[in-house]
Amino acid sequence: MKLAHLRLDIYHILERSNQMHRFGRVIEICLITLIAINILAVTLETVDSIQQKYTAFFAILEQFSILVFSIEYLLRVWVNVEDPRYKNRKYPRLAYIFSPMALIDLLAVLPFYLTLFFALDLRVLRVLRLLRVFKLTRYSSAMAMILGVFREEASTFFAAFFILLVLLILAASGAYMVEHSAQPDEFGSIPQAMWWAIVTLTTVGYGDVIPITAAGKVFGAFVTVIGVGIAALPAGILASGLAEQLRERRNSLRNEFRRALDDGVIDATEEEELENMRKQLGLSKRMLGIIKEEIKTEAKQRVTIECPKCGHSHNINKNSNK
Repeated sequence: MKLAHLRLDIYHILERSNQMHRFGRVIEICLITLIAINILAVTLETVDSIQQKYTAFFAILEQFSILVFSIEYLLRVWVNVEDPRYKNRKYPRLAYIFSPMALIDLLAVLPFYLTLFFALDLRVLRVLRLLRVFKLTRYSSAMAMILGVFREEASTFFAAFFILLVLLILAASGAYMVEHSAQPDEFGSIPQAMWWAIVTLTTVGYGDVIPITAAGKVFGAFVTVIGVGIAALPAGILASGLAEQLRERRNSLRNEFRRALDDGVIDATEEEELENMRKQLGLSKRMLGIIKEEIKTEAKQRVTIECPKCGHSHNINKNSNK
């Protein structure tokens, strides 16, 4: 029983729930700081003079970070049976291990353990260590929201990128046809023309490769105009998805506020729950205040009457003419 209580306490600390909110917040800040220091250290290690001067410091930091991240990963695997999302599954820990956040936690420590068994190129190792930046998604509601948009709009993103790929092939093929004879070195094949097609469709236009024939210039102008609209598709999908996610989060907070106001009074416990929900959803205090005023105004405009036909009570708007 003591072990079960300890596991539950650790779960509340790691998930920063109401019971262990303050201590969990301290742990969270420490982990975020350690992740940020790691990213900075990996970046600075690429500067030879800094790397040579602080080799010992970087080695100690790496070993300390691996120890902390490994303990965190093992603890999360151990306590995840307390998580309502996994509690009722047949193999909760296995399900958690293959979840996106658990895989990110594993990638944070995997490069170090790989070096114990395999000889890895230092540059590859540094790039793998940079994957620790994704651990921040656990602590950032904004990043979690963006990842949620990518998951929900995956098919739409796929369609947009598929269209972009088709246009890329067509643009490269057209450029090859009209410029091959004039610039065999730059447009010697369709794969070679791909570079021009990419920078033109994305409207980057480095200018290192340009069409010089009249037909090539006309074709290039056409591809550029098409690219302005097509390259903006993913950004538009992301913006629309973020707006929808934000709307859903606001509605969730509204519904929770309505539930808390059912008895006409919001006590201290309900106030704390609403505040915690606001933080989890990544909404501002100003937004919470606006929602409070909306729901209170809505509640004042509603009255409860008993239907003479069915005998049930119904809420109606005071301003309703019906």
